[in-house]
Amino acid sequence: MTTLIRTATVADAGLILDFVRELAVYEKLAGEVVATEDLLRDTLFGPGATAEVLIAEADGQPAGFALFFHNYSTFLARPGIYLEDLFVRQQFRGRGVGRALLAQIAHLARERKCGRVEWSVLDWNQPAIRFYQSLGAVPQDQWTTFRLTGECIGDLANLATQPSGELA
Repeated sequence: MTTLIRTATVADAGLILDFVRELAVYEKLAGEVVATEDLLRDTLFGPGATAEVLIAEADGQPAGFALFFHNYSTFLARPGIYLEDLFVRQQFRGRGVGRALLAQIAHLARERKCGRVEWSVLDWNQPAIRFYQSLGAVPQDQWTTFRLTGECIGDLANLATQPSGELA
């Protein structure tokens, strides 16, 4: 099997959405996908693009993708790469596609002088955890991920519009 890793283009927005939906089904989160092709085109390929995507093709067929963006480590005083999504279609798993995607991300991290590559994995996803550990990745068990969404973001953002004396 020949695997090609390439940078996604705006023409891939539909394929990326397909991968996102397949990933959501795998992660038992299908009901949470609100992404559309238009939103992906805008946020991934528009003037304010905030993330990048790699597409894996195996023997000419779309096999998987990786979506990532830059973050920053103050301790290292270097940028990093945060891998938001890595997904390989079932029929291509165990054939080196995921490894090839991660190898390309590692290549980009080294090329861009990044201090680290980070990502999250669901606790129940033992096949992925074993795969990541086989590459030398180390779980960061001492950290807890926090998240604000929707109305909570709005409520907190509203505090920024209050006169400074009212924030306490």
